[in-house]
Amino acid sequence: MPTILDEIVEQTARDLGKRKKKISFKDFESFECYEQEARDFKKALSSSPDVAIIAEIKKASPSKGLIRKDFNPREIAGQYQEGGASAISVLTDEPAFKGKLEYLEEASREVSIPLLRKDFIIDPYQVKEAKAYGADAVLLIATVTEGQQLDELLHAAREFGVQALVECYSENDLKNVTFELVDILGVNNRDLRNFEVDLHRGVELLQQAPEGTVLVSESGLSSAENLKFLFDEKIDAALIGEYFMRQPNPGKAVSNMKKQLQKLITETE
Repeated sequence: MPTILDEIVEQTARDLGKRKKKISFKDFESFECYEQEARDFKKALSSSPDVAIIAEIKKASPSKGLIRKDFNPREIAGQYQEGGASAISVLTDEPAFKGKLEYLEEASREVSIPLLRKDFIIDPYQVKEAKAYGADAVLLIATVTEGQQLDELLHAAREFGVQALVECYSENDLKNVTFELVDILGVNNRDLRNFEVDLHRGVELLQQAPEGTVLVSESGLSSAENLKFLFDEKIDAALIGEYFMRQPNPGKAVSNMKKQLQKLITETE
């Protein structure tokens, strides 16, 4: 029986075919954002003194439905930057997450910190598309790729001047990662097959990466205590979406979490 993840990827492939008919691979080079200098996503995550926060712009999800009614991507991006986020993730998948590529473009015009396109990327076309809409990095999910597909997408990212956050779910995913091509590794603490969250499992997988890899914990994070756990385990960054998106002012929520984390770190020194 197909999982929700399988269904999302199948829908992505169908939608991709339609987009290719509207905008050619070459056309992206004429987009205004395509020529802008890329912001260094890896440096933004690795230079934080504690745990860098990738704050996510996310309107909805398959498991929770609509997360935020009052949804202004450009305003939220500005709030995130003001609140001290190191980078911003923008959901662009439309059928399952109510995202849009235009949200990425709007955020790019508003902030100076790096932007990650978070989507189900299965084709180099989407990598170049991300660049054209203002992304500095793309999410590549190991479990939705087959054979040499992940390596091909990583090579495309380098060709088009964007960085890649490679996301894994399992030991098997890790075995399929060519770490010579990977600078940033993420583990999704939420299993998309059953939506259960296990922060400890995620950290254990991240710690198997080669030394020098930037490590990112994703999903199910909602407190300074969570970040303190990551800090103690030497995880570089955390991707947090739903918790911030449910707050009246997402940027203030980022700022408050950072302050609480600093307090926890100071108390244990």
